[in-house]
Amino acid sequence: MPHSHLTEPSKVLEHQEEDLKGFSVYSTKSLEEVPSQESEQVVRGAGDITNLIISDEDNPELPALTFRFWVLGTGLATFGSVLSEIYFWKPQNATVSALFQLIISYILGNAMHYAMPSTGIWRHLNPGPFNIKEHTCITIMASTASTTATAIGIIATLDLFYGVTLNPGAAIFQTFASQSIGYGFAGLLRTLLVWPTYALYPNQLPSISLLQSMHFGGLLNSKKMKYFWIVFWAIFCWEIIPTWMFPLLTAFSVICLADNGRSAVVRNIFGGGGSNEGLGLLSFSFDWSLITQAYPLYWPLQTQVSSWIGLAFGYALMTGCYYTDVFQGYSRGLPFMSTALFTGNGSSYNQSAILTPDNTLDPAKYAEVGPPFMTTTYAVSTLMSYASMGAAFSHILLWHWRELWGAFKGFNFLKSEQEFDDVHFQRMKVYKEVPQWWYGSVFIVSLGLAIGMAYVGINTLPWWSLIVFTILSFIIAVILGFIYSVTGFQIPTGGFVQVIAAYVHPQQPVQNMYAKLYGYNTAYQTFAMLSDLKLGQYAKVPPRATFVAQISGTILGAIFNYVLYKSIVDAHRDVLINPIGTRIWSGWGSQEINSAAITWGALSAELYGPGKTYFQLPLGLLYGFLAPFLLYAMHRLFPRQRIWSYLNMPIIFTYLGWLPYSVNGMWWPGFIIGLYTQWWVRTRKPRWYIKYNYLTSAALDGGTSIIYFILNFAVFGASGNAISFPTWWGNPDPSVISVGKSMTTSFFVKMIDSSAKIRPLYGH
Repeated sequence: MPHSHLTEPSKVLEHQEEDLKGFSVYSTKSLEEVPSQESEQVVRGAGDITNLIISDEDNPELPALTFRFWVLGTGLATFGSVLSEIYFWKPQNATVSALFQLIISYILGNAMHYAMPSTGIWRHLNPGPFNIKEHTCITIMASTASTTATAIGIIATLDLFYGVTLNPGAAIFQTFASQSIGYGFAGLLRTLLVWPTYALYPNQLPSISLLQSMHFGGLLNSKKMKYFWIVFWAIFCWEIIPTWMFPLLTAFSVICLADNGRSAVVRNIFGGGGSNEGLGLLSFSFDWSLITQAYPLYWPLQTQVSSWIGLAFGYALMTGCYYTDVFQGYSRGLPFMSTALFTGNGSSYNQSAILTPDNTLDPAKYAEVGPPFMTTTYAVSTLMSYASMGAAFSHILLWHWRELWGAFKGFNFLKSEQEFDDVHFQRMKVYKEVPQWWYGSVFIVSLGLAIGMAYVGINTLPWWSLIVFTILSFIIAVILGFIYSVTGFQIPTGGFVQVIAAYVHPQQPVQNMYAKLYGYNTAYQTFAMLSDLKLGQYAKVPPRATFVAQISGTILGAIFNYVLYKSIVDAHRDVLINPIGTRIWSGWGSQEINSAAITWGALSAELYGPGKTYFQLPLGLLYGFLAPFLLYAMHRLFPRQRIWSYLNMPIIFTYLGWLPYSVNGMWWPGFIIGLYTQWWVRTRKPRWYIKYNYLTSAALDGGTSIIYFILNFAVFGASGNAISFPTWWGNPDPSVISVGKSMTTSFFVKMIDSSAKIRPLYGH
């Protein structure tokens, strides 16, 4: 069978590398032999990464779906889903790292091997040493369950702000259905977004580097594992200091220390250590749980450069817009940063006062109460989010049209048996592939389940609307999945979907949220599933074993996400409704969901119509769509000037609006580490980079994840009681001044007083 032309992306994209000129993840040179990791060759593209860093070693005789897999996979998936739901309600916006489960499963898997007999009937339960295939399956199953589903966020928002509590069965089945629809999409898109070399998935490089170091023999891997454990235990011990004992290091700012909370301007621009404190300009975090959110060790340099440009202009944009009173945030006395809604005098907006008992807009009540207002920074961030989405469509059409045409011409993406010049794809040909009808069946069953659950408890979406937004989600998955697979960057599209939902279901906030669920969450679940399928290809896991692991993790995640959401919301309701929250708990994620639902679902015409305050926000889609044409035109006019093809406008727009959320201390250390590793180390110390860069990322993320979990239950209140470290200069009393020494008590008092006016539609 001839090679698919999907293995050769558009020639116009082959433009990278030479110092700061690039890190091309697009080049896909033929992979015929795997050089040693002692090579001095500089890594310059996806082909080099898959050739130099990821081994193609495989033993098809190793079992995958073992007894150890089922025991550890089930346990860690349950554990991860519980922990991810706890993190959803934290101000730090932390996530459960797949490396966390990878390390724990390695320790437990080897313990089971040595502790269990291996003779007689026991050989079926303990079939030899713990191997890379079962280890990868455990990691995939656990990571699939370890992300809080958008469905749970919406269900929690209904509980907190609308007084609507779904019965457990409906909530769990809604969650499972919305996740599994995305899984069906992932299977159908393997030919475009998994099997080719250019589909690199940089986020999986630390995981596969660690997996192969753990399971492949040889002196080199022995040295690498020794290095891994040294870094792991060092960060494990260190993280206790900035996260609990010395939280000033969360976002260390000399300017804020000098100001000592006296100036609101200083707080807004330079503060970054507390929830919604400030933009964090020149603020340096020494907390890896924050720094890792900048992805400095494994995002390609090209991706990071575009993010740095967006952040640099974002500081000026947010500050300038606020103090020139764009969107009236400054003159109305609204906070500098918050995702909540406010009245015209700066108090929290009582949304229940404008809705009917059916959760639709009551025009008479709205005329009496008046419109809600967003903070300036949140409104500008929303504008940039729309621009990013618009830019993503034109960016893909301009730079990747050949790949899209190759995949969809003659419905090639539906054909499982295709050929790709990728060393890992070739090694996988010894295993039975998952037929497309398996994925098609998952999709059909999940869609039917979603339609059925839409009429249980509360009417969410009519069947035809759910189908329309599912189709939209598939289109988004194709367009943005391409960007994610190549760059490692995910573009948020929830706002884009809600714009469309506002016209399909006007003045209906609940329907707007559910349109976002099926038009947005399913696409992002697709990205996660595609990424895990690529990890399975890198580790040479039989595709059908990967299929089982993903489906199992999805089921467990839906169940335990729901259980934890109920316990946390019932225990901390008042704090989660508060626009600011505390250092321990914050409902900012749910507040953001609600704000978007009210502004778009209930009040789209009143807020975004011509001549209205936020008319410009949806126009961001148009502005963003046009922006890549300028870069493409400059590239065509000046093809030797690589800067025009190097920049990624969707990423730049996203980071222009990234700052007004929660804590902001990670960007400056992320910039330094990213520049050092992805440029200087990669080009000056290629041997070290090939052997240790991604392993370093795995060690830092793994050690941080484990100690953060322990601290959450030991001292941060996840178990019910928080234990505060004694107050001192590096751990100030939060009732007096914030961690970053930028936010004073008076600000907290104002926000807490105003938040008391928030009430759900129905009493509890």
